[in-house]
Amino acid sequence: MNKKNRSMKKITDSRLFWLLTSLLISLVIWIYVTSLQSDEYRQVFRNVPVEFVGTASLRSSKGMEITDADVSTVTVEISGPRRIIGAWDSSDLVAQIDVSKLSQSIYTSQQYSVAFPEGTDTSNISVIRRYPETVTFTVSNVIDKTVQVKGSFLGEIEEGYIAQKAEFEPSTITLTGPETYLKNVEYVWVTFGDGEINSTYSVETGFVLMDAEGSEYSTAGITFSSDTVVATLPILAVKEVPLDVNLIYGAGSNDSNTIVDIQPKTITLSGDSAILADVNKIVLASIDTTSFSSTNQYSFPIKISNELNNITGLTEAEVSVEIIGLETKTFNVQNIHVTNAPAGFTATAINQQLVVKIRGTKDELDRIVSENITAVADLSDISATAGYFDVPVKIRIDGSNDAGAIGTYNVSVSLVKD
Repeated sequence: MNKKNRSMKKITDSRLFWLLTSLLISLVIWIYVTSLQSDEYRQVFRNVPVEFVGTASLRSSKGMEITDADVSTVTVEISGPRRIIGAWDSSDLVAQIDVSKLSQSIYTSQQYSVAFPEGTDTSNISVIRRYPETVTFTVSNVIDKTVQVKGSFLGEIEEGYIAQKAEFEPSTITLTGPETYLKNVEYVWVTFGDGEINSTYSVETGFVLMDAEGSEYSTAGITFSSDTVVATLPILAVKEVPLDVNLIYGAGSNDSNTIVDIQPKTITLSGDSAILADVNKIVLASIDTTSFSSTNQYSFPIKISNELNNITGLTEAEVSVEIIGLETKTFNVQNIHVTNAPAGFTATAINQQLVVKIRGTKDELDRIVSENITAVADLSDISATAGYFDVPVKIRIDGSNDAGAIGTYNVSVSLVKD
């Protein structure tokens, strides 16, 4: 080995040589990497979220809200140092639109700015391209709108019972939200219940919004005065009840010879089962059979308790009463008696004769003569005053239990103080 080679081997075997060599290589690598990271770099970021800045101020001070944005994310291309941009993904960026200075309802398109992660040196960063360039949205007034609560029961009603109109508490709901949303809401709709029921059903439940066409409407962006309603379906018992009249018999009439026809014969009632259980018939009126000769027609109102419902709907009944197998005969009655005159007065009947119609069987009438008939005027209810009085009389027939007078009769009586 010559002297030159020995000198080189000595240098390469030196620790200082290798230390300096390592430092030099590291410096070269650092310079290379730094140059790469400092180079201008472009990257496309998709699905960058859109954010409206100042919405709280817009709502509180101006009563307005942002609605109907045409996009919720955008795509942007960013230029800048690789060491900064290369470390980002789309979630690190935000496309921001400042709406705090808007002051009226409007449909508008606004360009957005891109917000970078906090602390980023933006001096060498720029947005090269946006897609879309703008975001279109509506600035809408926030209003209140009160709508009716409607609904339907999904179950079945047991036979013998009837459901009334469903009730809702509250009966209205106040909606709060953008005017553009609320203008299409027509009412609140509730569906509730299932199975078969025979008593009033009640449940607390939610609801949906409906438009004028009866289609369900989105609740997005809308708040409610109440999130639930209490839906109640009142259930009543149903009962068919006969109509009747109370007959006062006399002048030969009785159950066997009196025919009554009532139209309608029955009506259908609904109501609380406990109340309806005690209603077995409805008496329309009392009819005195001595007030007519053989037949008569009546029209009576159908009266029921306020606690019950007449679901048949008829409010009047037609009643005919016919007495068969009897005849009438007229008598001139001269036996007119006055009884129970007031103390200290003398009573005298002015009438000398009274024409009276008597009803009975033919054989019974043939046996009666005028002398058997007496008209009795009772003065028990007449005041102790001198003068003339028109007094009702009762017709008495001696020797006959089945025949009797029909109609009413009066006589004139004179009261003279003793």
